[in-house]
Amino acid sequence: MERELLLLGLLREQGMHGYQLLEFVESQMAFCVDLKKPTAYFLLDKMAASGWISFEQGQEGNRPPRRVYHITPEGEAVFQRLLRENLAGYAPTRFVTDIGLAFSHALPAQESIRLLNERRIAVKEHLDAASTAPPHPGGAQLIIEHQVHHLVSELQWLNDVILRMQMADAHL
Repeated sequence: MERELLLLGLLREQGMHGYQLLEFVESQMAFCVDLKKPTAYFLLDKMAASGWISFEQGQEGNRPPRRVYHITPEGEAVFQRLLRENLAGYAPTRFVTDIGLAFSHALPAQESIRLLNERRIAVKEHLDAASTAPPHPGGAQLIIEHQVHHLVSELQWLNDVILRMQMADAHL
């Protein structure tokens, strides 16, 4: 329900059409959520059908008609509930790219080390992007700081794993 929480929270700030919502998510919230266009429109339709949001059809000039979405009082109540659940909740983080670690012994040590160095480079690139992101308003800055903290920890952990693999390989 985090995507619904995100959309309701954004619409709570101001009414927006779908493109504006997606543009904001891609430019300001990409560090915390992966929301594709079809999913966003599916959720908007679902929330409208549930009475959480309403929309007005509008048209500017020769542009195609657009729906401008607004949160309803029922949507505000759902937003408040979802916000409380989200802030109090914890979902264990699962690192799907760690599954390969369980089988890294199936490759020559130097190849595993090389591949983990490639992962390390990718993590560093994400860290650099998150670290250089412009300040975000309000709580959105906390999301970026959380990502940076995680990526720093991930980088340190990868360095340790690579070093241990190198040391084990040197003893063979």
